[in-house]
Amino acid sequence: MNATLTAIRRYPVKGMSGQDLTATDLTAGQAIPLDRRYGLLHGPAALDSETEGWRLPSDFFTLDRTEKLAALQTEFDEETRALIIRRGGRQVSRGRLDQPMGRTLLEQFFAAYLAGIVPGMPRLIEARHGAFGDSEEPSVTLLNLASLRDVEERIAKQPVNPRRLRANLLLDGVDPWAERGWIGRSLTVGAATLEVVEALDCTPGNDVNPDSGVADLSLPTIMERGYGHSQILLRAQVTGSGRIAVGDPVTPA
Repeated sequence: MNATLTAIRRYPVKGMSGQDLTATDLTAGQAIPLDRRYGLLHGPAALDSETEGWRLPSDFFTLDRTEKLAALQTEFDEETRALIIRRGGRQVSRGRLDQPMGRTLLEQFFAAYLAGIVPGMPRLIEARHGAFGDSEEPSVTLLNLASLRDVEERIAKQPVNPRRLRANLLLDGVDPWAERGWIGRSLTVGAATLEVVEALDCTPGNDVNPDSGVADLSLPTIMERGYGHSQILLRAQVTGSGRIAVGDPVTPA
């Protein structure tokens, strides 16, 4: 069976909704361009917003702790660096992430929307180098849709929206769980080369319904019960630069 890249997705602001791409250029040692480029700091971390480099995931508002973020629809304009926020289809905030006033307008919205969750004023920051991924090494995450369908049919007994997993690259065309044999191996995706580093456990953020913003599925628990593990994503690092596009073959070495 031949694996095919069926979707490319990036998340310009960590914890916010994703953006589908038809193609993108990958660079060795980097994440997908503009993926997790920005993040929303909370609490004490927001008082230290000038720190350079990677930050711990716990410094940011994420779906693991703030599921109501999923009720927002965000749209990122790459050319203007504008972030548009909608709720229920209605625009509720807008600001440019590359301008102090734009960030302030967005921060004021988040302060009101997330009031009472964490004290202090949220702060939007940019990753000057790399990305605010869950690991310090810039990475991409992969999801085999056949494995997700196996979860749906065998243990969840209900549809599981792939957007819950927040993966960068969605694959199809191989057997369920075949991707677990790729760990430690290289993959060719389009003109790029990736090295699969590890499998990742599901987190509480994956329980959050991306349409309702409600945690209505205990994915880590039911996977542990059904499979003895809760790993459905792969983390990979880009080792060879090149362009990838939806429809490209995915070939393990």
